[in-house]
Amino acid sequence: MFKFLFGAKDKAPAVKQETQRETVERAQRELNEILATLSPKARVTIYPEEGTLTVELPEQMPDEAKALPAPEATDK
Repeated sequence: MFKFLFGAKDKAPAVKQETQRETVERAQRELNEILATLSPKARVTIYPEEGTLTVELPEQMPDEAKALPAPEATDK
């Protein structure tokens, strides 16, 4: 009778579970998008025996350089 006021009490829409394949494909796509924008490029090492990889980032990332405090002035 009051559905128009309070809305229908239907069940919440089911959230689609991501399969393992979809998770890996999404993570790989996101990682590739990020790595493509880096300059200098990161070093990626793959360990097939373990099924892992490592990403070696440069010592200083471009966005981190912007966040550094200004150098202190030296009195001479």
